[in-house]
Amino acid sequence: MGQYWGETAGLLTALCWTFTGLSFEFASKRIGSFQVNIIRLFLAFFFIGIYTYFTRGFFLPVDATAFHWGWLALSGIIGFTIGDLLLFKGFETIGARLSLLIMSFSPPVAALIGWVFLGESLIWKSVLGMCVTITGIAIVILERKKTDSKDSNKKLKVKYPVKGLLYAFGGSVGQAVGLVLSKYGMQDYNAFAASQIRVLAGLAGFIILFSIMRRWSKVASAVTDKKAMAGVFSGSVFGPFLGVSFSLIAVKYTQVGIASTIMSISPVIILPFSYFLFKEKFGWSEIIGAIVTVTGVSLFFL
Repeated sequence: MGQYWGETAGLLTALCWTFTGLSFEFASKRIGSFQVNIIRLFLAFFFIGIYTYFTRGFFLPVDATAFHWGWLALSGIIGFTIGDLLLFKGFETIGARLSLLIMSFSPPVAALIGWVFLGESLIWKSVLGMCVTITGIAIVILERKKTDSKDSNKKLKVKYPVKGLLYAFGGSVGQAVGLVLSKYGMQDYNAFAASQIRVLAGLAGFIILFSIMRRWSKVASAVTDKKAMAGVFSGSVFGPFLGVSFSLIAVKYTQVGIASTIMSISPVIILPFSYFLFKEKFGWSEIIGAIVTVTGVSLFFL
């Protein structure tokens, strides 16, 4: 077992992302995605701060340079304030299962952005991975239907709310841009401290939004919902704290490609949870599409 620490941590990371998605879906449907976002970032800030206090001696990232603060803060605003807001609206509209599947499109988007702006190489296997990933998502969200009862021809139709799909896709783009910016801004700085800067920036973005939109009364009402808060708390623990921790352990003890591939299987892991917990109905096309999507993502790292 000891020689598989990295692989085990990668699997635990995928499980954490799954539980995070399910927890935040539950909470978002009860109190709204806006409220869930600001509360979970507030919790994540303290979780990471406590962790870095015991591991680095700093509750706050006071040793970060202006360069770190600038780029990581921009990454946090785009990734958390914009990207996660759209993703959580996706959780609220089409559920965590489908939203996490569409979030699998984030690696291809990040690869394209890295190729254009950072000069990173984009080999044929990555291009093939993009095509396979898109195909897998298409298998899930599209279906062939007759356009008219008298017409025998079938046309492709989107079988889920387009608005929800666009929310999730916007979340994947926001995460991809945030990932590229955080990679550029973090350099050799501590990953947890870098995450805390991103969380602080995202939290500041939501504070401004809530003040402009005058939604603070809804936050006050949300924190009184014990069931929703349990979902937010568990999602915050499994996501920004345990999920990030296990992902770092995974890349430390095994190859990045192997770790990244294992961590990307959340769209497959979530299927039985969605079926038994949320009573979601899905057929073989959804199962096959999820597997094809994960296969496409794995091509970026193998």
